Amino acid sequence: MNPEVLIIGCGFLGEAAAELFSARGQRVLGLVRGTDSLESLTSPQSPPLPFQVACCDVTDPASVEALTPLVKGVPLAIYCVSSGRGGAETYAAVYREGLRRILGSWNPGRIIFVSSTSVYGQTNGAWIDEASPAIPDRETGRILLEAEALALAAGGSVARLSGIYGPGRSVLLRKFLSCEALLEEGGVRWINQIHRDDAASALAQLGNPTVAPGIYNVTDDTPVTQRDVYGWMAEVLNRPLPSEGPADLNRKRGWTSKRIRNGKLRSTGWYPLYPSYRDALPQLLSAIGESLPD
Repeated sequence: MNPEVLIIGCGFLGEAAAELFSARGQRVLGLVRGTDSLESLTSPQSPPLPFQVACCDVTDPASVEALTPLVKGVPLAIYCVSSGRGGAETYAAVYREGLRRILGSWNPGRIIFVSSTSVYGQTNGAWIDEASPAIPDRETGRILLEAEALALAAGGSVARLSGIYGPGRSVLLRKFLSCEALLEEGGVRWINQIHRDDAASALAQLGNPTVAPGIYNVTDDTPVTQRDVYGWMAEVLNRPLPSEGPADLNRKRGWTSKRIRNGKLRSTGWYPLYPSYRDALPQLLSAIGESLPD
């Protein structure tokens, strides 16, 4: 095929984005790192995909070079890879060097780099927009900023996603249901989240050539405290709030407390179907077969 849109990292978010672009009538090629992921997407037990998929390991120059004849000059590439559970070395290989490699080899017309709001290191509950200082306290965050710089230098866009959740995936809900949840320091820390489907629609919006390149925060309309989030779960499920405990300062992307604004992205015409985490709770619970009390 001659793809119009390349999704580099066709996982939880990338697959949803690939489906949106395909629904627009665009030819989409989704890339996964290994054969296990490829087989999962193309399994006979799974519904047929509206887009094509292939394997590519962005950390392997030979793997990238093998696809060059197929994807060189692709009009739009969305770089939404995952580091798994890796640390700084993995981040550098996957996010920074992988992006540098595909920009050099494939020369896409436009690039969207999927980053994280973890690059904002604020801990005082401040309101944050794209002009706010991005000074992460972890090496992983600094590597993300370096990768962002590569995308921006290529005339591309950066989508800084807050904590992503969606059908079958919500760390906070899993902890609440398993009784692992704690109200850290009373639950005063501010949390920002985005539903997977809203994140995918944001990438589709940023892929519109009429949207100016640059940095965009991708988050819902409702920053909430940890106590608020667990309070919603307790109310909906008629269960007690979690116990209070110390803050987890060893979080992978650092311990922060801030309120992220999405006004710049909204100004392009995008809006979230799930303005708050509470709006998504019934769907999340249904997806895991958790029945609501009468």
